[in-house]
Amino acid sequence: MYNMYYESGVIITPNVVAEGDNATVTYKGLLKKSGADSVYMHVGYGEDWRSSRSIQMTRTHDGFEAKLPVTEYDKLNIAFKDSADNWDNNSGRNYRFEVQSR
Repeated sequence: MYNMYYESGVIITPNVVAEGDNATVTYKGLLKKSGADSVYMHVGYGEDWRSSRSIQMTRTHDGFEAKLPVTEYDKLNIAFKDSADNWDNNSGRNYRFEVQSR
């Protein structure tokens, strides 16, 4: 249920994230498949993308990966962009994950 974007190439671990976790996001999606040389994940919380920031991801043999400190108990939103400013935002719906409380 929580990794419902697996088919789109977006995987978060642990499978169920909680406030205070240091999650790992793996990206094997559209931008990677299109040959992106670098990928950034843009993250924020809630409907208004509170505390939004961009994090450069590291290229791996599978795609791109980054650590993400989960700092708020609210929906986690993620979108991805490459160095040419092409976006993968799940067709405008973003990649959204429920954050559990501790």
